Amino acid sequence: MSAECSSYLNADKVLVSAFTCPRTGGDARAVYCCGFQDVKYCCDDPHSFFPYEHSYMWWLSVGALVGLSIAAVVLFAFIITVCVLCYLFISTKPRSKLDTGLSLQMTGELLLTHIISCRGKAFC
Repeated sequence: MSAECSSYLNADKVLVSAFTCPRTGGDARAVYCCGFQDVKYCCDDPHSFFPYEHSYMWWLSVGALVGLSIAAVVLFAFIITVCVLCYLFISTKPRSKLDTGLSLQMTGELLLTHIISCRGKAFC
């Protein structure tokens, strides 16, 4: 069993000629042509996408998990801080309304004058 890898231009725009898998001097189990348009190689798994060992992917995954965990903790701390500050703002707000300095009630003398001037009028 063998596979033919067609020629291609690599990332440096250099033409790589076609070859047959498995390659001479290579792994005899690598009977499939794997890769992309700019890099092709012989492999033993027809669903393989990368010509590298997969161990580096675990380090990327661990790094991503650590970064996401730190971001989640910072976001959680920010939300807690906002909630505490809102609670403190609402709970320390004065309960009574501020005095505007305007009196809306008429004093006794003004009230009497108003009543006398409004006699006989429908709206006053």
